[in-house]
Amino acid sequence: MSALRVVRESSSDDDEHDPEGPTLSSEWSRIRGLLLEAEAQLAETDAASARVEAGTYGLCQNCGRPIPPARLEARPAARLCVPCASALT
Repeated sequence: MSALRVVRESSSDDDEHDPEGPTLSSEWSRIRGLLLEAEAQLAETDAASARVEAGTYGLCQNCGRPIPPARLEARPAARLCVPCASALT
């Protein structure tokens, strides 16, 4: 992000017609999206770690029932059981 920010600040605002590749704006958006997703995953992992420390890991935060081991294997940071997660969609 830092390197792209330097390039973005030192170049023309109109890079939409550059035939050499993606525009700085599209690269900025792509990288920003990746950064936001990584931050969200880190927050989920931190929350799961806090549940481990609190002794509540593996329990649904909505209904309190155990989250099946297969779900936790597939999604280690899962905070809801399948029925509760399905109800949100």
